Amino acid sequence: MFLGNNDVIEDDGAPPAEREACTVLEALNRISGKWAIGILLNLSHGPVRFTELERAIPGISRRMLTLTLRNLERDGLIERTVYATVPPKVEYRGTEMADELYTSLKGLTAWAERHRDAIARSRDSYDREQAAGAGDL
Repeated sequence: MFLGNNDVIEDDGAPPAEREACTVLEALNRISGKWAIGILLNLSHGPVRFTELERAIPGISRRMLTLTLRNLERDGLIERTVYATVPPKVEYRGTEMADELYTSLKGLTAWAERHRDAIARSRDSYDREQAAGAGDL
């Protein structure tokens, strides 16, 4: 069973339909992770070096960036190229599969931008109602 971005999935003898559903959920969990969308959006503009990604994604640690990049590479969404230079130069780029996903991510990002204010208002309203009703418990 898939429990997080760092787990390895093993064949547990589940029926094929169940394995297929699990694979779809794994893919959705991977790309909807806290850092994956930001990484994929940054890579949509062309090859990017590790330090450029680190600077472009506020709050991500080096370890989390490394783990997320490895997982995205494992899933076939990015390619890692190491150049034999001193110091070594490493670039990441999105694959064709990531380019296809970018269209959907762009739509999702546009949706979030369009509804950002409404979501903020809804959260404020909900929090006020919850605070007012806290004494009712």
